[in-house]
Amino acid sequence: MQRSRIRPYWSSSPKVCIGDRSVGPGEPTYIIAEAGVNHNGKFDLAIKLVELAKRAGADAVKFQVFTAENLVISNAPTANYQKEQGHNDQRDMLRQLELTRQEFIDLSHYCREVRIEFLATPFSVSDLEFLVEMDVSAIKLASPDLVNYPLLERAISSKLPVIASSGACTLDEIDAAVDCFANRGALSRLILLHCISSYPTPLDQANLSVIGNLANRYPVPAGFSDHTAETLTGALAVSAGATVLEKHFTLDRTMPGPDHRFSLEEDQLKQYITMVREAEAAMGNPLRKLLECEYEVRQVSRG
Repeated sequence: MQRSRIRPYWSSSPKVCIGDRSVGPGEPTYIIAEAGVNHNGKFDLAIKLVELAKRAGADAVKFQVFTAENLVISNAPTANYQKEQGHNDQRDMLRQLELTRQEFIDLSHYCREVRIEFLATPFSVSDLEFLVEMDVSAIKLASPDLVNYPLLERAISSKLPVIASSGACTLDEIDAAVDCFANRGALSRLILLHCISSYPTPLDQANLSVIGNLANRYPVPAGFSDHTAETLTGALAVSAGATVLEKHFTLDRTMPGPDHRFSLEEDQLKQYITMVREAEAAMGNPLRKLLECEYEVRQVSRG
């Protein structure tokens, strides 16, 4: 597809509807609180994470749907950040982090009760089919699955909005994935997230300028899947053009598990979201016009 060379972030990229929210340029930033596997395989902790996300002011809370037996082979190695938490076998680690499908259904119902959007990342076609049957409002694809074409194609055919992360992907790989949507007439349902696949991402490696590049290159809303351990990065991402943010959070950073240490606790998540909203207000409108607060100084200074 032809890539646009000049597409400022405030341009008229198509907006995407997630539930009752319109997402894209000119709309409030859509904030996804990423619970992920920080429930440690316990349903009661998952419920507490939903409640925390709601209190903090997130628009959605997201989990990860998988079956360890189907996701990884026996004795699959873990990443260094997982080894640091004492996990040496990928399948064994993931077994401890599973929730049942009924528990996900119950979580979804609870999210409806407390009025926060339930989202989830599937890791197989079967997982995706399950989410479609649950009548979720959107599908979130993890970065590795931007090149998993069977899963990508099934996500497209679901007719649901798709939020896709792009961590560790080359520009050619992102182009190819976007073309899959374009060729199926589904670009109007795609949201593309800049992401750095490093846990946690060092602040000087966040490379937030890529967000503007994505917004310029593709006619879809751009955002940021934030793996830093910082609270400032959401506001910075908004100033770079992000219309969607995804941020890991936890009940307690000291809990055992692979993702807790780079996740935000409640007060930090609240601060993160507050700064995002302040950044939105500060960004204002790109069209230069005389503001009411300038009238007096204009009159006095010009005589």
